[in-house]
Amino acid sequence: MGLTEQGARPALAPARSWVGRLLPETGPQRAISLATFVNTFGSGMFMTSSALFFTKIVGLSLSRYTTGLLVGSMVGLAGGLFVGRIADQLGAREAQMAVKLGGAVATVCCLLVTDFWQWVLVSALIGLTTSGHNPCQAPLIRAYGGENPVRFRAYQRSLTNLSLALGALAAGVAIGIGTRSAYATLLWARSVAYVGCAVALLRVPRLAPTRAVGLARRWQALRDGRYLAATTSNALMSVHFAVPTVLLPLWIADETHAPRSLVSGAFILNTALIVCLQVRASKGVDDNRSAAQRMLWAGMAIAAGLALIALAAGPPSGAAVALVLGGIVVYTLGELWHAAASMEYQFGLAPAHAQGQYSGVFGLGQGLAGAFAPAIVGVGLSLGAPGLLGLGLAFLVVGALTRPLISFAMRGSPVEEAS
Repeated sequence: MGLTEQGARPALAPARSWVGRLLPETGPQRAISLATFVNTFGSGMFMTSSALFFTKIVGLSLSRYTTGLLVGSMVGLAGGLFVGRIADQLGAREAQMAVKLGGAVATVCCLLVTDFWQWVLVSALIGLTTSGHNPCQAPLIRAYGGENPVRFRAYQRSLTNLSLALGALAAGVAIGIGTRSAYATLLWARSVAYVGCAVALLRVPRLAPTRAVGLARRWQALRDGRYLAATTSNALMSVHFAVPTVLLPLWIADETHAPRSLVSGAFILNTALIVCLQVRASKGVDDNRSAAQRMLWAGMAIAAGLALIALAAGPPSGAAVALVLGGIVVYTLGELWHAAASMEYQFGLAPAHAQGQYSGVFGLGQGLAGAFAPAIVGVGLSLGAPGLLGLGLAFLVVGALTRPLISFAMRGSPVEEAS
């Protein structure tokens, strides 16, 4: 017995050490991470299956479905600003829990949709709860990020991509079955994930709310020139997120001799690289200078990646596959560097007492980019290889101009320190 225990301990110790390195350091960080994983797993299920549910099962036309999405996005963009202020003034944890419970109700309401007007109302509620996530979570991440907040923010992004991918795989089972009952199971599971996220947040210590003093601090973020400059630059760079989801599938299918199955392979490669490398790519990004440097690197890598993808039009299948995969690897490096810079700007330029409000403004910029990105990359696609090269050049210019733009804004708009 004694020999067995003594022999087992050395074998178990490395395993515990290995697992420990994968988990955040503190209890609040682990609770936030658990909430993130549960929520984004559900999000992966919903994102993958919702279009098919509403068009194939509910029977909405594609145009009505996308119109409802647009309405929901616009409501969410406006609502995110108010949710951020509420999170600052009433408590970020409580606001986040309310947002998640609202998301659970909205998801269940999807099962009641039978007509277009009902879908518009449900989409508006979904848009509000979706856009309210980041402004509520940002104060928690800032408060409990620990001695290495950059690493914790990067860990959250890696975890998000992993759980989204797992949620998408789970949704694939229901999509393969294709019945209303299968899709209903997914929607109920998504609702349960929302509730699970809210329950996990109970383990996060409550943050004391902050109170704005007078009119001076109301919508302070909208008068902060350097933050608006960073938000604008980030929004312009964020257009590239439509590359793997919109540009690449259509480019592979219509312009190359590569098999269409490469679309899934490229997406998996992109996700795997983000999961494995985001923490490492974020090391050393802890001030404006390092963030601006990463934005420049991001513009250069995204431009180079698009150039490789553009070259895939014309060569035989094997060469096309190699060029696309090489392009995705280089592009993903740019995505990693952009994410690192984006997180530093979002948190590092915002004062602690108004993190939710500032994150709401930052999210507004990203939301606008997401709304217009498909149309922008669509223009590039319509122009063929020159269009892809033009898009790459535009990202390179944004990366190069980020530092002088923010430096100029800082000269003319002095604000209180972020910390």
